Amino acid sequence: MSTNATKRDTTSLILYGLGFLLIWEWLRPVQELTDTEQIEVFLIFLLISFAGPIFKLPAAMQFFIKTFYMCYAIYRLYFTGGFFKIEWWKRFFVDIKVNLSLIISLDFQQLSNSFRTIMFFLLLWLMVYLIQYWLLNRRRIFVFFLMTIIYITVIDTFTNYNGNASIVRAVVAGFLVMGILTYSRLLAEGKLGGNSTLARKWMVPLAIMIFFSTAVGYAAPKADPVWPDPVPFLKSFNDNSGSGSGGVSRIGYGTNDSRLGGPFLPDDTIVFRAKAESRQYWRVETKDVYTGKGWIVSDRGADALEFTQEDSVPLEGYPASVKMEEEKANIFMLLKYPHIAYPTTVKQIQSDPGVTYTMDPVSEKILTVDSGRPVKLDNFSFQYVVPAFKMEDLRLADGSNNEKMSEAFVERYTQLPEELPERVKELAKEIAGGADNWYDKAKSVENYFDSNGFTYDQKEVAVPGDNEDYVDQFLFDTKQGYCDNFSTSMTVMLRSIGIPARWVKGYTEGELKTVGKEGSQERLFEVTNNNAHSWVEVYLPNLGWIPFEPTIGFSNSIQIDRSIDQNSSGATPDSSPSPSDSNPRNEIDPLEEVDPVAQQEIAGLSAMEEARQFVKNKWKWIVAGIMAVLAAAFLIYRKRGSWLPYYLVLRFKFANNDDQFAKAYIALLKQLGRYGLRRKEGQTLRNYAGYIDHFFSSREMGKLTSYYEHYLYKHELPKGTWQDNKKLWEKLIKKTIS
Repeated sequence: MSTNATKRDTTSLILYGLGFLLIWEWLRPVQELTDTEQIEVFLIFLLISFAGPIFKLPAAMQFFIKTFYMCYAIYRLYFTGGFFKIEWWKRFFVDIKVNLSLIISLDFQQLSNSFRTIMFFLLLWLMVYLIQYWLLNRRRIFVFFLMTIIYITVIDTFTNYNGNASIVRAVVAGFLVMGILTYSRLLAEGKLGGNSTLARKWMVPLAIMIFFSTAVGYAAPKADPVWPDPVPFLKSFNDNSGSGSGGVSRIGYGTNDSRLGGPFLPDDTIVFRAKAESRQYWRVETKDVYTGKGWIVSDRGADALEFTQEDSVPLEGYPASVKMEEEKANIFMLLKYPHIAYPTTVKQIQSDPGVTYTMDPVSEKILTVDSGRPVKLDNFSFQYVVPAFKMEDLRLADGSNNEKMSEAFVERYTQLPEELPERVKELAKEIAGGADNWYDKAKSVENYFDSNGFTYDQKEVAVPGDNEDYVDQFLFDTKQGYCDNFSTSMTVMLRSIGIPARWVKGYTEGELKTVGKEGSQERLFEVTNNNAHSWVEVYLPNLGWIPFEPTIGFSNSIQIDRSIDQNSSGATPDSSPSPSDSNPRNEIDPLEEVDPVAQQEIAGLSAMEEARQFVKNKWKWIVAGIMAVLAAAFLIYRKRGSWLPYYLVLRFKFANNDDQFAKAYIALLKQLGRYGLRRKEGQTLRNYAGYIDHFFSSREMGKLTSYYEHYLYKHELPKGTWQDNKKLWEKLIKKTIS
């Protein structure tokens, strides 16, 4: 008895080990394709989940251990303070509450990283449970194995992940586990003996065949692909497709900038309309850490800044010496977000009563909140200023000696990865070498992209390899790309020569649609996803953050107040105004062409916006419809005893081969079980048939069972058995209709 138990435990251990390897193949691409760090935290959770059943721990203890580990992992990754202190538990449950409200409002983009991690833990928990069920109860795992193969092939095809080794590991583990399960299933059905000699005769050839065929397939020369690459076809077939980081994406605001590069598709979806007096860029957030592949926000543990509609926006402004003109803007959102795109110099934000705001002090991203929950606004308004700088002040605001800047500030905004190629730094020094102040150095780098072979391109855009730097590839290899390439390159080059700079993302001013009536300065701008953009801000001491626009074909020039020194004889060619400076961006040419069709209210929304509006207006009916469908499906399932016999009769009615008899008999056994006449544990077929015949006062079950026993022992049936007994089978199965 103990020997059989040991064999079962050993088999279970092997099966669990192979199941763990299959789940691991699902985890491997996650770290490479997402921002997920410390993947070993999830591997330890998998080991704990598999160890519970192996050591036969009580279900309650397994639940406690996994829950405790999950909470502790969340604490170590995202929270500070003592684990057993009540403060962190309060923050933990508040975080869950806020994120659940985001799920209810279908705002999945704003879910916190801690809550995403919890959901991922729960997903792994569910996967382990399903693996255990398939391995030990069903003894079948083909569906999960097939899903694993499809997952790896899709990830390998549509992303940068290399699945060559993964597919080999998955095939070896999958075929091994299916072979062991097949042997266990045949053993349980009594079709094989349970001696160790037979087990070796089964397992040894299985292992040799799998490893030999895998080795031959891996080492053999590979023919070139016969079919063309399906990816371009699929993308042309469905313009909404994307391939994640590095693939063809659709332009628009996104939160993940950790892996920049790759082409994108245009998107005319309207994000918002703005009534404003002048043009300006609309900022959403800034990012301060360059990784060599893209941008992330440093985690300094700083608390969000809260403010109300009566408060001033807690952004660093410009000194009183800068001439500023106050303006207003009204925003009408069509593609709603729980954050705000705002002018760089915003002073105050007005919106619905009760709405407050929170701002991340690092990214300066402003979120809208109502009663502690994120809210998406339909419209709001700004009060902001338009600064006009003096060229003299810009050039005097030089921070070469880092005066009035803290060491932490300089370190944050001059951060660069250690692996940054030296030739990037050397190029930056060469470009800025002729200037003697930070402003002119920044202008030199900004103007560098206007020539030197750089082109603006949205389609033929490279993705850096594992050992390549995003900026280095753009500056020296490709020299073509879009705003992310230009803005990131300028930011990195300025940082390499000690000038604090940061990467900013948001939207350009949009398309001018209407001009106000005579005497009114108000204009209507329409901002779409096509206006999503990134640019650069440079910090000049005593002034603040000054925007720069390095992308070819775009202009975000600051206003230069030339009311002084216009007749100065000391002007040099270097100090003469550039074309972009002499025509400030926010001055609109009165002869500028305006779309005449858009003089009235712009009719219609995009298909996506119409769908959003439909869901918003009809969500109650949609939920009711889904509930009705689910209720109908549940009712049909509960009443399957009434209609399933008719289906079985129809299924086997036109089957004439005798090999259908065994399948029909098994279907009959299952239907009798659903009817309530379930076969007892250890009950023989002959005894069970007698019980059925006694219950129905018939002899059909006994006769059918005798033929089935003949089939089990001889693996064949007399010719015409199914035709002779089909009527008996139909008569008996129809008696189960309830």
